[in-house]
Amino acid sequence: MPLIAKRHQLLSCLLFAVLPQCSHADDAPLFIPQWLGAQYTFVDQNQSRVHSPYAGPLSLKPDGSTARSHTFGAYFGIALPWHFQYYWDVEMFKGEGVSNATGLGGLTNGDIIRSGVASLGKRPYVARNYLRWVLPLGDETNEVERGQDQLPGHEAIKHIEVKIGLMAANDDFDKNRYANATRTQFMNWSLWNNTTWDFASDTRGYTDGVMIGWMMKGWTLRYGIYRMPVEANGQALVKSLSASSGQQLELTLQPKPDGWALRFLGYYNKGNLGIYQQAIEIAQLTGQVPDIHADDAPDRHKFGFGINGELPVADNGDTGFFMRAGWNDGHTESFIFAEVDRLLSGGFQLSGAHWQRSDDRLGVGIAIEGLSRDHAQYLQMGGDGFLLGDGGLRYGPEQIAEVYYSIAVINHLTISPDLQFIRNPGYNRDRGPARFAGLRAHVQF
Repeated sequence: MPLIAKRHQLLSCLLFAVLPQCSHADDAPLFIPQWLGAQYTFVDQNQSRVHSPYAGPLSLKPDGSTARSHTFGAYFGIALPWHFQYYWDVEMFKGEGVSNATGLGGLTNGDIIRSGVASLGKRPYVARNYLRWVLPLGDETNEVERGQDQLPGHEAIKHIEVKIGLMAANDDFDKNRYANATRTQFMNWSLWNNTTWDFASDTRGYTDGVMIGWMMKGWTLRYGIYRMPVEANGQALVKSLSASSGQQLELTLQPKPDGWALRFLGYYNKGNLGIYQQAIEIAQLTGQVPDIHADDAPDRHKFGFGINGELPVADNGDTGFFMRAGWNDGHTESFIFAEVDRLLSGGFQLSGAHWQRSDDRLGVGIAIEGLSRDHAQYLQMGGDGFLLGDGGLRYGPEQIAEVYYSIAVINHLTISPDLQFIRNPGYNRDRGPARFAGLRAHVQF
């Protein structure tokens, strides 16, 4: 039986087995489930009319679009012996994104779920279901506060960490203090994540896998391997990691816990993928529109790199700058997260302490995205991806600007007006620009 297929059996054994004479470093009591948090996020977003001499099935709607989304989440954990922890999260999504969440490299609402190739429904689902183990490498500890997927207690500063089960790859990789949480910070996908990183997940953003981390003072090294979806933007995952997998390795340099940080990420996907140039050549021979999905074949690979930085400058770190840069080969099909092959983004967060609103935040960010030559030619010939397809293309980099202001209304509640401006939506100089006005409400306990 494959390692990942044994997940539920392993977790059940650890939860219900009797483990005598064992110790646990954390302060949390053993075997008592703890409620770690809950959240609700509402987003109302309006897309302006878009200059559109032509459009395809995956274009931004020319006449504009208004959409609302709702996400709900409840998060639980259990402290176990021998430095084990178990986490179990339930979420629910309702609503949709503007223009059916298509037509852009950098989608404008990070809280939406793409429809994918299967009907997901609007029922609650298990988002995370994994086991975490920590091996202390020293006696010095830090206090850990209660939070989503974080049990309270004390944890060794130097340690080895292992996670196995159902989780999200971006829980552990490409994190950033100022641009990491779409429910409280930037909403555009290319500002809260590296969109050139085609990380393994189902349509909702979760997958089974293993993450191993080596945490030391001043640096950390993480490796993760996860199950890929069976098809592009699909909900079903492959059964075996040997046939298809997404792997990533990230080195983080952070000399001081609250100081600057640099993260260097590399990833390698293996799976049933298409190659843009082959789809183009077949279309030229047959006189048909290229179809990347018809070119899918096993044992293909896609790889890329990213760099991610944060620089606190004032207000105990509540004011600071961030940046990301990303690149992938652009040769193989964009399969999972976004249709972006090149990325440069950056911006800043400013604390409201400067106008006597210490819990408020102002964020300003920009992103410039690009496609590889093969990917752009494929779209120019009328091919469709899973997010892009105008029926033609006069290529130009997609340029994104976003500004939000997060207002701390009362304890646990923030309201955030959000404005976004995008030139060359879907990398198409013939279309746009597009403007987006949104209002986000977020409740978190």
